[in-house]
Amino acid sequence: MELLKKEVYEANLKLVDYKLVIHTWGNVSGITRDRKFMVIKPSGVSYDKLSYHDMVITDLENNIYDSKYKPSVDAPTHTLLYKANPDMKGIVHTHSKHAVAFAQAGKDIPCFGTTHADNFYGSVPCARALTPAEIDSEYEHNTGLVILETFKNRNLDFKATPATLVKEHGPFAWSFKSPLDAVNMALTLETVAEMAINTLIVSNLDSHQAQDALITRHYLRKHGKNATYGQEKH
Repeated sequence: MELLKKEVYEANLKLVDYKLVIHTWGNVSGITRDRKFMVIKPSGVSYDKLSYHDMVITDLENNIYDSKYKPSVDAPTHTLLYKANPDMKGIVHTHSKHAVAFAQAGKDIPCFGTTHADNFYGSVPCARALTPAEIDSEYEHNTGLVILETFKNRNLDFKATPATLVKEHGPFAWSFKSPLDAVNMALTLETVAEMAINTLIVSNLDSHQAQDALITRHYLRKHGKNATYGQEKH
């Protein structure tokens, strides 16, 4: 557990290093190998005052264990995603500028080229806005539900599309490797969101998604069963 707390702590600090958050915004979580406990950033504590001892342990029903702090308010979103994805190992929520711009507009991030396709198999979806009733009752849990709803309704794979936006809110990203890898995915998400905005500006909003063949080629050469990207493992 101590190793996971250190790992989650260091991943949270990367949010600041990568300029994905300011103030106390954002959070990173990780999960134990037995899938019984989650470690997450405490709510409202400045990054420059954090230590790894401050990371909060909860179970997947959001009960707190052995902590002087409350967990991030987004913890119920994280636990719901972990329960729905038995292999998921890290989750990140940020308020990074360009990804939030798409979320506030309620728009998917289109795949305009190979940089995007190397990391996301098609557009990054924007989940619908929560209803007033959903906002007033178990808001963070319901945020997780609309993410799951979006992936089910659009037949999306959490591994092939390792991030989403939530309308009027912001981005969530995840990894099936580690909390730090989830942070790297959040950075990638913000980068492709900025590129997409610049593409729309340069093209005067007259830009079209990259060809399906190109998207498939680039995604599968890096992530497919017969991927050719990188070095062979011996």
